[in-house]
Amino acid sequence: MTVANKDKIRALLKSIETGDPEPVAVVNEARYIQHNPQTHEGSEGLASLFKRLSKTGPRVNIVRAFEDGEFVFGHTEYDFASRRIGFEVFRFEDGQAVEHWDNIQERKGPNLADRSMVDGPTEAVDLDLTESNRSLIRSFVENVLVGGQIDRLTDFIDANAYAEHNPHLSDDVTALQFALTAEGENGRRIEYHRIHRVLAEGNFVLCVSEGRHDGFHSAFYDLFRLDKGKVVEHWDTSEKIAPRSEWKNDNGKF
Repeated sequence: MTVANKDKIRALLKSIETGDPEPVAVVNEARYIQHNPQTHEGSEGLASLFKRLSKTGPRVNIVRAFEDGEFVFGHTEYDFASRRIGFEVFRFEDGQAVEHWDNIQERKGPNLADRSMVDGPTEAVDLDLTESNRSLIRSFVENVLVGGQIDRLTDFIDANAYAEHNPHLSDDVTALQFALTAEGENGRRIEYHRIHRVLAEGNFVLCVSEGRHDGFHSAFYDLFRLDKGKVVEHWDTSEKIAPRSEWKNDNGKF
């Protein structure tokens, strides 16, 4: 029986909690490229690292996981020394994971709609609509978030069915519009500058973008659920990117 790549990644991430060395075999450590700037590359084998981490009593929950060709992308919650929410992206070659990106922030909330950062549907449907949904989200981010056409929000979002999981917002699209246009000490508080990757499976689409948040160079990971050609649900994480002088590897965040 063939095991799906997303299930291999579920087992890999869970092994941070259990210390089980077997799931680590999914990673080709000789070719593994790590894009978390705060992680040393090749200094400690994953099996040894996860075994050591497991002794600290971590909790790992893989809330949802999806596949898009050679990529697996997952939405996770962690409880190590603090509670955090993350997105994990892995690229596969020849049946093994050879590259990894992530975006992790402190868990906050619930928000004004009483939603957490991770609750909601977890299984992809409408698999035949994967490419049209990917195209719609790329257009939304390029035109509205990067291009600044905030007045077009409802061209892409179903305001009557929208569920928002950002801990600072509500389901009201007007609140989202305000957040995207709000000014801070250094200009707009949220600035999307560039899309790096758009991953999709069925009605779930993850967009990886770069920009500035409250004046800091940041990575934005936005997960959207679509229905009938419009966005009906959104989850996200925003992470400040450390200055290059503080990076522990040279692979870059993106």
